[in-house]
Amino acid sequence: MHTVILSEQFSLVNSWINELRNVEIQQDRMRFRRNMERIGEIAAFEISKSLEQEEIEIQTPLDKIKVKEIAVQPVITTILRAGVPLFEGILNYFDKADCGFVAAYRKHEANDYFSIKQDYLTCPNIEGRPLIVADPMLATGASLIEAIKDLLNNGNPSQLHIVSAIASRQGVETIRTAYPQAKIWLGAIDEDLTPKGYITPGLGDAGDLSYGEKLQR
Repeated sequence: MHTVILSEQFSLVNSWINELRNVEIQQDRMRFRRNMERIGEIAAFEISKSLEQEEIEIQTPLDKIKVKEIAVQPVITTILRAGVPLFEGILNYFDKADCGFVAAYRKHEANDYFSIKQDYLTCPNIEGRPLIVADPMLATGASLIEAIKDLLNNGNPSQLHIVSAIASRQGVETIRTAYPQAKIWLGAIDEDLTPKGYITPGLGDAGDLSYGEKLQR
């Protein structure tokens, strides 16, 4: 199992995550979305190092040269709506990729119980292609497991990459059990979940902070 925590080695990622968590800076939605994008961009750069390469020949103004290029472009997917800024950051770097989308949400019941409702999925054929799934907050892992399960109906990917800004340790372990082949790329990891299954200290609701509070279902 391959898990990378991008903030473990100090870099600008630490500053971006600090701003994502900070309740005062969170009031600036544009900055919140941009910091999510930045984490997606760094993750995309790191993922690109692990992709299959091929040698091609290109023509410069002066001569021909043999160079390395990505052999198979990835498919990038996300869970609407919270995942869109992180997804956009990954797509900024993999600008030749195809894309897929999943609409899923938690439906909370009594006694802190919740179920996962998935309304919609669209995805190209992923057979033999790297699949990247952007989910900004990997909490319990329940919604992500359901999303990946349905995405895999569109083919068997050559690689499975999961990108999250913040994850709980429990969520990471859940994904490890369900998809041991996955490579997980995290901005940071937190130790605890609240009784309702939210990451703590976390950062709050990534979708609300990006786009405004949603109506309760």
